[in-house]
Amino acid sequence: MNLAPSSLRTSLYSVALAAFALSPLFVAYAQETPAKPADTTEPSSAPPAPASTTPVSNTETAWTMLDTALNGIKDEKHSDLRTQALAALGTMGANTRAGHLIAEAMKDDDIDVRTAAVLAAGQTKNRALILNLRAKLDDKEPQVAFAAAVTLSKMNDRSGEDILMDVVDGDRKANSGLLNGTMHTMSKDLHNPSALAKIGALQGASMLLGPFGFGITAYEYVRKNGGESAHVIAITELSKTKTESHRELFVKALGDKDPAVRIAAAKALGDYHDKAATIALVPLFDDTKPPVRLSAAAAYLHSTSIRTTAKASAPETTE
Repeated sequence: MNLAPSSLRTSLYSVALAAFALSPLFVAYAQETPAKPADTTEPSSAPPAPASTTPVSNTETAWTMLDTALNGIKDEKHSDLRTQALAALGTMGANTRAGHLIAEAMKDDDIDVRTAAVLAAGQTKNRALILNLRAKLDDKEPQVAFAAAVTLSKMNDRSGEDILMDVVDGDRKANSGLLNGTMHTMSKDLHNPSALAKIGALQGASMLLGPFGFGITAYEYVRKNGGESAHVIAITELSKTKTESHRELFVKALGDKDPAVRIAAAKALGDYHDKAATIALVPLFDDTKPPVRLSAAAAYLHSTSIRTTAKASAPETTE
């Protein structure tokens, strides 16, 4: 039986329309059908949610991040990353492991790393680092020795007072043997305007941070952004008082578009030694900005180490 061309075209057209009309059903079916097997048989390629991690693994990750950033690759190209790690370590108080990493960095070949280590030691207020800081008064580079002198002075140690006097006085009057002759070269540099400007800028980062400082890295972000953010100032003030409402604000600030704000919020949360704060910090381990990641890692460790210490010591106080 033969069909007229017009009838054939009409039939094909009808089939095509029917197929087109039914295609959404096939698409929907194709999308829905494999959904259950995929959920049960194949792991998700997305990063695991924070809840799936453990405190132990988070702690190991945080230390690995800090140690790798500081000691992974020791060359000039990575100086910024290494100083960022030291800035983060400086927020961890008297943590023994952080203190060891800072002390070792004071011996580094890189002048900026040594300077950052000295400033970080001052931030920790860890008196176990006093002897390491005194050794840096003999550093061959003026900015390191000056940073050590100022840091010691802020820790009520007058070992570097002669260096500070020399900067003010303009003439070397102390016994040159005090610092094994280092000051002969140092004196010239300390009275060079450009050298003094650089030293002042570096030390200013530490001086301006104050007792609630957020580290060298945060200062650099603020400086590069053209001034201290109102958000950062607000977090600085609010961090002086720990309340639940403040913590909620800091957690929200972890998602701010400004890296300086995220760093400030992470630092503030590090002083909240509870589970809610640490859970909020973990996602920042994957932040796009290295200083934010490192600050979050340090804040996490600072928070959990104190909480763990408190739990461990609790049985000793009971009878």
